[in-house]
Amino acid sequence: MAKLDNEKLNQIVAESRRARDQSDKGYRERAMMLYPHICGRCCREFDRTNLQELTVHHRDHNHHNNPQDGSNWELLCIYCHDNEHQRQLEAHQGNTGTGVKKDDTATFSPFADLKSKLNK
Repeated sequence: MAKLDNEKLNQIVAESRRARDQSDKGYRERAMMLYPHICGRCCREFDRTNLQELTVHHRDHNHHNNPQDGSNWELLCIYCHDNEHQRQLEAHQGNTGTGVKKDDTATFSPFADLKSKLNK
């Protein structure tokens, strides 16, 4: 019975992976036809020799939201794409991008003793 369940589970997983791959192929091909082969962030241009380094980024980070007009996509090179996702992770962790977390408060005041320093 357990072997039958494992076979059924393996079949479901394999079908799911095939469906995902087919979906990915569909929206990537569509995005490549809609947009010029240029990274939307760094403006690097791509041709057939390095096109595999250009990725389709989902603006709303929902990989299931693939409108045919491409309004949820932008083409990013692999470096800018990684950077975008890293920024998203840091934002969820509370990092504001300045190296200071939202709940951190400054404890150093460079002008705290300014008057006495000027009087010297």
